[in-house]
Amino acid sequence: MAKTTHFGFTAVPETEKARKVAGVFDSVAERYNLMNDLMSAGMHRLWKRFAVETSGVKKGDRVLDIAGGTADLSALFVEQVGGGGEVWLTDINNAMLTIGRDRLLDEGAAVSVTQCDAEKLPFPNDYFDCVSVAFGLRNMTHKDVALKEMLRVLRPGGCVIVLEFSKIWKPLQPLYDIYSFKVLPAMGKLVAKDQDSYRYLAESIRVHPSQEELKQLMRYAGFERVEYFNLAASAVALHRGYKF
Repeated sequence: MAKTTHFGFTAVPETEKARKVAGVFDSVAERYNLMNDLMSAGMHRLWKRFAVETSGVKKGDRVLDIAGGTADLSALFVEQVGGGGEVWLTDINNAMLTIGRDRLLDEGAAVSVTQCDAEKLPFPNDYFDCVSVAFGLRNMTHKDVALKEMLRVLRPGGCVIVLEFSKIWKPLQPLYDIYSFKVLPAMGKLVAKDQDSYRYLAESIRVHPSQEELKQLMRYAGFERVEYFNLAASAVALHRGYKF
């Protein structure tokens, strides 16, 4: 029997998840940034800046931005590493990556761009000073494999940062459920002309590991000194770990 995994609340064969996730992001790519601003009231920009500042990236560093999509983090990392540094924007989805690449070109940012699977990174061992993934880990079929790949390409002393939706403060859960399963799909239908994709995105948050579960998953992958910072009443968490 084929192994199954989560696609939102639906169990699907592992071999089908990547294709289904690709369909979601192909559909929402053109309105992705607008929807992010609407869904978070613009706060996602503050979360991402906090993630970059927490990474400790400095001038001359090498940074890998995984599932970087429309390049919000990559653009911030370019400011951090300066002309002597190196930033790679990667994503498995071509539609999202194209938007990110074009944005960086328009801004004159010196960033290398490649389409690749986070579970099979085309980079050498011990190469990057920092590896980041923002709101992408929950869409990966084998999170443990992806985390081990991040560890492999990270140099000793380097850090990984994982910015992701997480388990909200419990007293707010009822209101958050109404927002996630009523307001968000309706917003997706109105703005992005795609209700189902935003229902999936809400469901994918619910089946993603909690803060403590992801912390343990990162430890099992080999990261050390793993810690997390809760943001937005714990609806979002930034995890950070190191390779030694």
